[in-house]
Amino acid sequence: MNAYAAPNVTQLDVLSRNYKQLSTYFDSKYATVWCRMHPTPRQCFTPQLLSDLNEWCGLIGKHARRHGIRYHVLTSDDPQAFNLGGDVELFRQAAQAGDRARLMEYARACIDALYSNFTHFHQDVTTIALVRGSALGGGFEAALSCDIIIAERGARLGFPEVLFNLFPGMGAYSFLSRKIGPQQAQRIILSGKLYDAEELHDMGLIDVLVEPGAGEQAVYAYIKREERASNAFRAMRKVRDYCSPVSRQELDDIVELWVDTAMQLTERDLRMMQRLVQRQSLLPAAAAEAVC
Repeated sequence: MNAYAAPNVTQLDVLSRNYKQLSTYFDSKYATVWCRMHPTPRQCFTPQLLSDLNEWCGLIGKHARRHGIRYHVLTSDDPQAFNLGGDVELFRQAAQAGDRARLMEYARACIDALYSNFTHFHQDVTTIALVRGSALGGGFEAALSCDIIIAERGARLGFPEVLFNLFPGMGAYSFLSRKIGPQQAQRIILSGKLYDAEELHDMGLIDVLVEPGAGEQAVYAYIKREERASNAFRAMRKVRDYCSPVSRQELDDIVELWVDTAMQLTERDLRMMQRLVQRQSLLPAAAAEAVC
């Protein structure tokens, strides 16, 4: 099934549009919006991508009910990379310059987008991540902020931040600990390891595992399955949100700690960050191998 097929009704420009580093498409037949990231110059959460995402999140919150949006799919235009994480060059420059305000502004833009996604844009919308290729650091956090993660075999996900003496501070522990418990969450974060999609599926972090190239079909198969018992699925989502909430205050407090930690990085740590910047500029598959 093709996510780009013409919808049954006239497309709404507000829901099908091109941003600078993001494109969106409304498939009215399945009440589904596709959100595809295409950042540049590196496959990471650039300030421009974050600006596009936050503008988009505001529009979804405003228009979801009016236009009957029931599903939101976050994915990438690049089949080799979902997203390689935070803008490490920005981190390095700000930490080296002692520019705490710049780091804080960037970090808050990150959690603005992730919290909107985690809270379903404050609407009755099921959020889905379609992961193909690599999802590192903030890319993994973005996937974890979704209700459902669908991944193609061969995808690799992980948190390399410990390699340059930092930790993933935009929701990693909050999201992971609620899914698999605090001890396992800490183990994954501090390992710096990249996990195969198959391993994370066995842990219960990935909901649907499919063959390469079958991701979009799997999204629609999941939507059809949920629609057959939508009352039950959506009620259970609300139960989960009630029993395992993540507050905005929690994310804000952890981001403060993340910025404080970043400001304490040493010259050696900054050199490691510079190497990762260079690796982010490689082809995504090569970059994933390089941080192992």
